[in-house]
Amino acid sequence: MPEIKRTGDVTTSQKADGSAGFQNDRRKAAPIAASDADIEAAVRVLRDPATIRTRCHAIAAAVTAGHSPHFTIDRSQLPSVAQRVATLTRKRFPDLEIPYHSRWRHFEAGGVDRKERLDGLLEGRGVDEVARSRIELTLISVLLDAGAGPQWRYIEYPSVAQRYSRSEGLAVASFRAFTNGRFSSDPDDPCRVDAKALMAINGAALAAMFQAGPGNPLVGIDGRVALLRRLGEALHDQPQLFGLDGRPGMMFDALVAKASGDPRSIRAADILGLLLDAFSAIWPSGQQFEGRAVGDAWPHPDAGGEGLSAGLVPFHKLSQWLTYSLLEPFEWAGIAVHGLDALTGLPEYRNGGLLIDAGVLVPSKPRQLAKAMTPADPWIVEWRALTVALLDELAPLVRELLGVTAEALPLACILEGGTWAAGRAIAAELRKSSAPPVTVESDGTVF
Repeated sequence: MPEIKRTGDVTTSQKADGSAGFQNDRRKAAPIAASDADIEAAVRVLRDPATIRTRCHAIAAAVTAGHSPHFTIDRSQLPSVAQRVATLTRKRFPDLEIPYHSRWRHFEAGGVDRKERLDGLLEGRGVDEVARSRIELTLISVLLDAGAGPQWRYIEYPSVAQRYSRSEGLAVASFRAFTNGRFSSDPDDPCRVDAKALMAINGAALAAMFQAGPGNPLVGIDGRVALLRRLGEALHDQPQLFGLDGRPGMMFDALVAKASGDPRSIRAADILGLLLDAFSAIWPSGQQFEGRAVGDAWPHPDAGGEGLSAGLVPFHKLSQWLTYSLLEPFEWAGIAVHGLDALTGLPEYRNGGLLIDAGVLVPSKPRQLAKAMTPADPWIVEWRALTVALLDELAPLVRELLGVTAEALPLACILEGGTWAAGRAIAAELRKSSAPPVTVESDGTVF
């Protein structure tokens, strides 16, 4: 994995109008001798969702001040974007009973209640074991949700024989593989995930699960296999957390042990924190910081911050998407999850594409959109940071139009209502391919 280098210091000051001023010292810094304690403290900062928000807003302030070679922001377009999102939200959810932006929405593809199917298979088990199984399905399905490619389709037999593609197809395929015991090494307990089964997966087995082959090509089979194997290794290497079988559902036990109150509750940030601590090393595109894996975190000259982590902006998009997808398995088990808005909007191509297509984010060099870029490119890092910051500005406008409070409509529901669907819709209006405005070369663990 690439090593993040600290090449200079970034400081912030406060102007008289309250906006941030930026002084970027890009001179090459002398090597820094850091203690283990300092490195650990910096990693903790980079895994804190508050850092995501703070540093993304610092970058947005720098762009607003005209310090960016990549973008300008046209906030006059935000009200029309909010109207678009609010209108689509009311159309999709007339009663405003909006679920979380979650992998469980994809399990509902084709109008099929697959949760009910899973519950039937788990009948007779205790609440905790049902929760572990749901968590394991969620985790494995989210990790397999990389780009499928334009040609791949999945046909669900024998019940409906309906064709699915994209994220919905990957969700249905992973659901069927899970319930058929493809991620369990115990034939008597198929609806689970364990380290032994994951470490034994190969390309042929995964291709069969997804009905992939020469006539139905699925992009990234080898990458998916490698990711699942690394997950298996991580589970195997942490028996104190995941037990001797290496079951990811044991995170339920670890988090519930900390739950308090009436009803028992945990923080959304605690779910994210456990995922980042346990799994940051599995991402093939993840960053190394002083020898420690920090995942989806990238340098930007205007990120700000203090200490060793200064100048780095974390996103943890896939881990946050997984956290949002795990809210319901905890709540179904009677564990309330609070502090949802401590997490951020997801900086990916539908939310970020909406802001470009709707004219809020204006590329300084439009021809840049014709180039394929990587998550490490400064243009992409800045685009993702601006997406996080502007989703925070968009959310209250959407709530005002819908006449609801932040408590009634957390960001996790605005994304579902919502901005992600609006990004897909406006892309279809502007391009026959429905492709987003930005092309990112990614292994699927960032976008």
